[in-house]
Amino acid sequence: MRRFDLRHLRDEPNQAVLKRLGEILDSSVSAGEVVIFMVEVVDFDLVEQSAEFVRARGDTLMNSLRFNRVDWTLVVKKGA
Repeated sequence: MRRFDLRHLRDEPNQAVLKRLGEILDSSVSAGEVVIFMVEVVDFDLVEQSAEFVRARGDTLMNSLRFNRVDWTLVVKKGA
């Protein structure tokens, strides 16, 4: 399982983070593969928006966990 760190985008708008997440899923992840994305949550809306974004793409959000005060992991399985 590979991990992609998006925490460096913490100062970018949520849409920029979601765009990068989608680009990674499109270019670097195979169908059926499970990957972990790490994001820094300054605004909790990013967590909700990312869940909706993943679902709308046809992928599966398998887990969404806060692992310290600001960092969050999203475990995503890419759809077919």
